[in-house]
Amino acid sequence: LQNTTESTVVVETLDDVPEHVLRGLPEDVRLFPSAVDKTRLGVWATKSILKGKKFGPFVGDKKKRSQV
Repeated sequence: LQNTTESTVVVETLDDVPEHVLRGLPEDVRLFPSAVDKTRLGVWATKSILKGKKFGPFVGDKKKRSQV
């Protein structure tokens, strides 16, 4: 008797990203598979971003550094 269990891996794609998020990305920022978790999207810069550079709008709950 062979025990086979199929696990479904859900991979996040650009189709899962709300349009307002894509519109809010700066010109030099792209969404690609995460370097940490290949099933998720990560934010990648195509060139250096200056410290303090702001972009948005931010939608969601702000977290303290200790919460992430």
